[in-house]
This record gives sequence, C-alpha cells and structure tokens, in this order.
Amino acid sequence: MQCKGFLFDLDGTLVNSLSVVERAWCSWADRFGIAHDEVLNFIHGKQAITSLRHFMPGKSEEEIAAEFTRLEAIEAADTDGIAPLPGAIPLLEHLDSAGIPWAIVTSGSVPVAHARHRAAGLPAPEVFITAEQVKHGKPAPDAYLLGAELLGLAPQDCVVVEDAAAGVLSGLAAGCHVIAVNVPADSPRLDEADFVLTSLDALNVAKQSDGTVIVTLNT
Repeated sequence: MQCKGFLFDLDGTLVNSLSVVERAWCSWADRFGIAHDEVLNFIHGKQAITSLRHFMPGKSEEEIAAEFTRLEAIEAADTDGIAPLPGAIPLLEHLDSAGIPWAIVTSGSVPVAHARHRAAGLPAPEVFITAEQVKHGKPAPDAYLLGAELLGLAPQDCVVVEDAAAGVLSGLAAGCHVIAVNVPADSPRLDEADFVLTSLDALNVAKQSDGTVIVTLNT
C-alpha cells in the first residue's frame, strides 16, 4: 500500500484504555438502569455526546450536556491502567524520524484524549483532532477529512488506523486507505480495509525519495 501520511485513532488503536472506558460507562449505566453490555456494545469509536443522546431519548440538551460534563471529568481523571498498545510507540517514533506526517484523530474530548495521550507516553502528533473540532463524529467522515486537511494531504493519500467499526466506516467514507487493528470480525465493510491486523507490530513503513510511503506487513 502507498500513502503519504497516517491518521490514527487513539483509544484501542494507540492506547489501551479499555478498563478506564468500561469503568466509567458501566458506572454511568448503573445510574440509569441500563445493561452494561448494551452500553459497551454501542459506545466504542463514537463521541460520548453521541452515546449519551442515544441512551437518553427525550432528555433535553441541557440534561445531556450535564451528564457529558460529569462523565468527561471522571474519564479525564482516571488514567489507572492506561498504557501504549504493542508497537504504537516504536511506529510513531519511526514516522517522526523518517519525516512521515501523522495525526491523532479521536472521538474523545480534549481533557480525556490529552490525559490518555500523556499517560501512555506517546510522542506528540503534528495534528491532534478531538471531538470539539468536528460537527459530526465517527462514523461520519468529518474527523478524518479534517485530519487530512490539517496535514496538508489529500484523503486518498492518508491511511486511517482504527480499532472500531465506527472508525473504519469513517475512514472509508473519507476516501482514505484503512488499516483495521483488532476490529470486531463482524464489523461492516471490514473487507474493504487494506490490512486487517492484530497488532501494529505487523506494519513495516518505508519512505521513498519522492516522499511516497510504502506500507507492507512484516513476515
């Protein structure tokens, strides 16, 4: 696969935050009498405000906003167990050393995303897209289109790296290449991803003299 830059999701792609996410959302589900599985099967890859609107039909935007603020504070303060996923830091450091553009494009808000990024000890991206910067969250293409734009690249020259079905759909809708990492096997349009992986360690990335980036799989 050829590209010129990378657009990475954060949670579940670069950072293992599953325990934090599940603690926060299961606690929230208990308050509203909603089954844990129902909530956890919906939220991944989506903006928190989208999930709250889904599970709080009939509630006013003021009530939903208040729940969002409460949930955001809990998630931003809880970094226990946050760690980089295998291959994440070496890959990002390689991109930096090779001069390959990359961005983080997350559905998380600034407080939550930056707290997890710091806790995992990841390199700083050139571009960091959060929920506040896009009108329509994943699976809409807005976030990845913005990421490509801010890197100065055409969407078709970017590779989206994602762990969630909503993110894969977002990347495809944006017209980007897609690398799926630990995405559920029954996710829609997964067969349209360029690579389907279980770890970022599998990727080999090499920049050519003309600026083109060749992505292959390690054997």
